[in-house]
Amino acid sequence: MTDKRHIASKGFTIVELIITAMIIAIVGFAIGVVVVDAQSSWNVTYDKINSDVITDGYIARKKFDAVMRRASSRKYVLDSAGDWVEVYYYASDSSTVVDRYARFYVSDGTLNFEYGQLDPRATLGVDTICNNVSGCDFKQVGRSVQMILTLDNETQTNTIVSSAVTHNL
Repeated sequence: MTDKRHIASKGFTIVELIITAMIIAIVGFAIGVVVVDAQSSWNVTYDKINSDVITDGYIARKKFDAVMRRASSRKYVLDSAGDWVEVYYYASDSSTVVDRYARFYVSDGTLNFEYGQLDPRATLGVDTICNNVSGCDFKQVGRSVQMILTLDNETQTNTIVSSAVTHNL
């Protein structure tokens, strides 16, 4: 005689399957939300880091520092309003006199770098360093020349402060 109480069931009930499917759906939805939010945050951060105001600011700071560090500490001209700065430097390491000039100034929303020969005065070139310039001030701070550059592309603003001490005599 067989006892019906000891027969093991081989499977799941429909209620168990529905509950398991609901739990899997909720967990899957939660993971999807986290992944989409992380991707969105990554895109925003990437756009901020690689925007033109960030890269232009970096380029402007590097160019300003490089030129100022080559400049003669004996003479540079700073506009009284702080709109431009002009420095003088040696054309090469073998030069015995300061024979070149470099000038940073802003014109029509661009930071420009003009350079040339001193005597006789001749411009050799003008390079645009960066665009989206909403403000730029040059000033003397102790023995250094400082540039405060503000870049704005309507969606992001970046202010760069760079100070460089002129090293050459």
